Amino acid sequence: MSRPDTLPAVLAGPLLRRLEPRRLVLWLVGSRALALTLRLQLPGQTLDIELDTEHCQVISVGHQAFIHLIDVSLADALPLDETIGYDLLINETHGHPCGIAQWAPHLLYANTQNPNFVLHSHIHQLMHGSCRKPHHPADEGLLCVDRLLADAPTLAERPALLMMSGDQVYADDVAGPMLRAIHQLIDRLGLFDEHLDGAVVDDSAKLYEHPASYYHRADLLPALKQNETLRERFFGGVKKPIFTSSTADNHLVTFAEVIAMYLLAWSPTPWTLITPQAPQLTTEEQARYAREQVQIDNFRNGLGGVARVFSHLSCLMIFDDHDITDDWNLSAQWEETAYGHAFSKRIIGNALLAYMLCQGWGNNPDAFEELLGQTRTLTAQAHNNYLDARAQDELVDTLLKFQQWHYVLPTTPALVVLDTRTRRWRSEFNLKQPSGLLDWEALSELQQELLDHPSAIIVSPTPVFGVKLIEAVQKVFSWCGYPLLVDAENWMAHRGGAQVILNIFRHSRTPGNYVILSGDVHYSFVYEVLIRHRNAGPKIWQITSSGIKNEFPRRLLDWFDRLNRWLYSPRSPLNWLTRRRPMEVVPHIPEHAQAGERLWNCAGIGQVYFNELGQPEAIYQHNADGTPRTKMLAPQ
Repeated sequence: MSRPDTLPAVLAGPLLRRLEPRRLVLWLVGSRALALTLRLQLPGQTLDIELDTEHCQVISVGHQAFIHLIDVSLADALPLDETIGYDLLINETHGHPCGIAQWAPHLLYANTQNPNFVLHSHIHQLMHGSCRKPHHPADEGLLCVDRLLADAPTLAERPALLMMSGDQVYADDVAGPMLRAIHQLIDRLGLFDEHLDGAVVDDSAKLYEHPASYYHRADLLPALKQNETLRERFFGGVKKPIFTSSTADNHLVTFAEVIAMYLLAWSPTPWTLITPQAPQLTTEEQARYAREQVQIDNFRNGLGGVARVFSHLSCLMIFDDHDITDDWNLSAQWEETAYGHAFSKRIIGNALLAYMLCQGWGNNPDAFEELLGQTRTLTAQAHNNYLDARAQDELVDTLLKFQQWHYVLPTTPALVVLDTRTRRWRSEFNLKQPSGLLDWEALSELQQELLDHPSAIIVSPTPVFGVKLIEAVQKVFSWCGYPLLVDAENWMAHRGGAQVILNIFRHSRTPGNYVILSGDVHYSFVYEVLIRHRNAGPKIWQITSSGIKNEFPRRLLDWFDRLNRWLYSPRSPLNWLTRRRPMEVVPHIPEHAQAGERLWNCAGIGQVYFNELGQPEAIYQHNADGTPRTKMLAPQ
């Protein structure tokens, strides 16, 4: 563990989170509690705001790791549609304050002295995407945004926000070299240890040192018959023959591991503090480690550009499953199994706690006051570098009951972000069946939020209107009692949830224009959705962009795309077997598509332009591989 003065003051950030004319929310991690001043460079004036305890909450997650939650309320509204420069000055005891140009020059674009942002009067365009897996061989989609910002000469060409709609990190699918870097960073920063109940090892320190810690974490679960399901679900590398295989044999377990993952996924600075070397591995594992190392090195090399994006655009987020664990809350049976054992419950709770501190809080700070107080008490009372096990379990219980992960932005159009993971509509007849993505109460609240808005942008991590053939395959496996094998999570999988969400769209007082932004599926597509036999609307666009750094198996997706066009053509009677038969779904065609493709399979990021009515007037998919952006052409 290093002395504090040998570490850089800032380890990650700043990330711009929720930005409004009278409120600025930022996130930053320091190697110590920092005395900061926020400097705003407005047209004709400079405004300095001392970030005291009223404006900045500091939560320790280790001896040399302090999360700074910056929340500044302003008496006078900031100007709209103007470039606002900003700086974060570190006020040292001796010497002059040190600004971003000194402690994070990688955050600056060419010929600039400070980062900046724009508060747009309406959402005229935005970027969106999901699924960023560090060791996937695809290129980094967020670098498309970095290049766009570097080349955008006018305010009109600058997006209003970046919406990340799920799987910002993969807690359940971790490369060996990444896990090695995580463990070195934990040691370097002195991230807190914890006691583990129900595992073969007693605490986190023994977990990190155990020979099975790399590629064999299944062996660290207790060898009891009733835990076979847990072993399979959390560490077994569950086979999914219809789509792909998911490996969980390096699944993150501790709170420190997940915090370290966020730091290494969002900032280049922590990588400069460590020199990870491969652990002792078998010959086969060494070959796998070497393959993964190539991808992790490429990922690391792009982090300067990624951090630059985060410091210039308002970044809004919502979890999907991999932020916590694969198939999180997919069915009532899954929940009974996962939350019925102390160890698996702690694994989920640790990931959710890290999500709250690194993602959830910045979306809607007002919702987290009680949880932050409980977290601060837990970390402040760490004894001999160990968190108190009872207090940690109590915090996990509170997190699992929390129901305010969703949020709404008072923008034009209104931006409504759904929590489709924790408020599930559970099956009452068969616990194995997939749960609805929102329960009746959450759907009722959604309808209330939408009433009387002329237009709305809904962020649903999973597409509301997906590919019919893939949904049919998922339905067959669910009927057979195996929904986990095919990630059977779609809005139409649950009769009650499907019926209510479709009724909301048909309600006369809900918006006339809906844009649904989604990710999750590792391919991109656009559908225009109309209600049959109704000329008055509403108009619905399902816009899916996925993944940021992930792709669907190419040959398999080509077959799904082709079969879907054949089996579910407009004249096909199979359409009458779907729950969305009252809707007419018209696909947009990717500009560079071949042989009638509807689905676009390339890592990258989506871009949507809106007109004054809140309708999309242009939809693009930026390709991470450097090929020209793909326009999703409207149907003729």
